[in-house]
Amino acid sequence: MVIFKRLADVLKANINDLIDKAEDPEKMVKQIIIDMEEQFQRAVQGLGSVMASERQIEKQLEEALGQSSTWERRSKDALKEGDEELAKQAIDNKLEADARVAKYEKMNKEINGQLGTLRAQVEILKSKLVEARNRQSMLIARDKVADARKEVFSAVGDLDSSGAFAKMDKMEKKIAEKEAQADAAFEVSGIDPSKIDLFEEKERKKAADDELARLKEEISKE
Repeated sequence: MVIFKRLADVLKANINDLIDKAEDPEKMVKQIIIDMEEQFQRAVQGLGSVMASERQIEKQLEEALGQSSTWERRSKDALKEGDEELAKQAIDNKLEADARVAKYEKMNKEINGQLGTLRAQVEILKSKLVEARNRQSMLIARDKVADARKEVFSAVGDLDSSGAFAKMDKMEKKIAEKEAQADAAFEVSGIDPSKIDLFEEKERKKAADDELARLKEEISKE
């Protein structure tokens, strides 16, 4: 019964608490399953040993019953032959066999009761092991998600704490200052950027008109 108690203790352990305390939860969960499987195998082996004992007792009971029946038959044969002394000896042997029958019947009854309990316990432990295996993948997945969340939060924290946005704000301010300086330079020079565009447009139009006139003149000479 000790082996069942040990396995029950493992099954009753709070796996989530163990994960919280483990340096590597995934390895810890896998090790828990391995330990449970080993304990379950020992429990099955223990049950097998008890079942083997049951078969042995049943065999001894059958032999004792056979001996009792044989000695009873021999006692009757002796009485039929008128040999009462021989009949008494056969009866003594029969009584010894009957005593063994009673002993093995009692043992067989007790072991049958134990086997019923042990089989039920093994089935319960088997279902618990199946449940633990199902929880294994879920717990490992939860652990990976928790690690990922920590990484994300850590990255966001590092980004904010490093002053990245503050540096970008500073750079934006410098660029704005340069833009203001450029605008001021145009103002100081007295050149209006909008007027420069108008001049360029006039020059492009004049060039197009000149080219058109040249082509017309060439065509008229043909």
